Amino acid sequence: MKIEVINTGTELLLGNTLNTHGAWFGRELFQLGLRISRQTTVPDGDAIREALAESLVRADAVIVTGGLGPTSDDLTREITAEVLGLELITDEAALRSLEGFFTSRGRTMVAANLKQALCPVGADILPNANGTAPGIYVPPRLNGRSNAAVFLLPGPPRELYPMFHAEVPPRLRALSGVEKINEALVLKFTGVGESDFHHGIDARLSEIPGLEYGYCAHIGEVDLRLIGDAEAIREAREITLAHFEPHLISENGASLEKTVVRLLKQRGMTLATAESCTGGLISNRITNVPGSSEVFTHGYVTYANEAKRAMLGVPAADLETHGAVSEQVARAMAEGALRESGAGIAVAVTGIAGPGGGTEEKPVGTAWCGLAVKGGETRTFKFYHPRGRKDFKQSVSQSALEAVRRRLKEL
Repeated sequence: MKIEVINTGTELLLGNTLNTHGAWFGRELFQLGLRISRQTTVPDGDAIREALAESLVRADAVIVTGGLGPTSDDLTREITAEVLGLELITDEAALRSLEGFFTSRGRTMVAANLKQALCPVGADILPNANGTAPGIYVPPRLNGRSNAAVFLLPGPPRELYPMFHAEVPPRLRALSGVEKINEALVLKFTGVGESDFHHGIDARLSEIPGLEYGYCAHIGEVDLRLIGDAEAIREAREITLAHFEPHLISENGASLEKTVVRLLKQRGMTLATAESCTGGLISNRITNVPGSSEVFTHGYVTYANEAKRAMLGVPAADLETHGAVSEQVARAMAEGALRESGAGIAVAVTGIAGPGGGTEEKPVGTAWCGLAVKGGETRTFKFYHPRGRKDFKQSVSQSALEAVRRRLKEL
């Protein structure tokens, strides 16, 4: 079944509002055994006419979001009726619902809102318990023009999501006739690139019947997506882990920081961070994980040398002799964080984010990481991530968290 999504809203194209609907629809439809074949975003107004006409030719179902409000540029229902050759009439139930919405809030409904009760003849009104704009469902072949079903849904997520869950899945199941729903598994890896997978396992994965696989690369990570029946996924997982298990972050799509928090809880340990070049990004990532308060104790942001000395006890001699970006300082920062916080493990980073400050010996992108464990040896790692400042910070935080993950796996 081919499903197309049309998102309407000038604010989406101006960049004022982030369009999250595509990803959300993708996840929801996959749970029904369905996929989005195409997604289009158009501004408010007449632009929807061409987009809808094109989608109706290609798709079995079209989902349109937005443009159901009372203002002059909210034209989704009017244009849909025009394209499908259907007359718009006032739906009495929708009108009563609108009147009740305003009455319950002690407000007067203005004439402009009356258009929200309009519905193409033969279509179904989809109730909206969270706003004034009801949705509309136009069954396929209602007027003989189109074989595609059309869903008109409100744009705001607080209205769209509940309406979708209540009204759309039963209709799509009936239309699609899908009985078998494939499983999906997302394996997250770090420290390897897409090309490593291509040369290592692509040929073998392609031989598994009924398996769909693909990669999604992020800074410092690669996600391997496996879709198919249980046996196909099991075989693909075994092949993949035989090559890359040391680099595996999670098997359920969990982030690196979430994996670190889980391992800390399992080991009964606490973590402290000491950050220079990342400016607190490592601690931010950790504390974004629900439940991190059980395992995270301190986050030291010691950007200046004086802060490194005063807060972490980094020897002035190390700073003067080796510089802030050095193995010696990274070690001292980690050990100082461990000592001052009382945590079970501490990670520290110091580096050159650029664009200035680099030398031939220490070019921009150089970073050192220190990792100290209570009762264990302190380890140091050198990284080189020649990127812009923002991506450099993300890369260093990723490398540092991966160092923590691997150390925790050993304990």
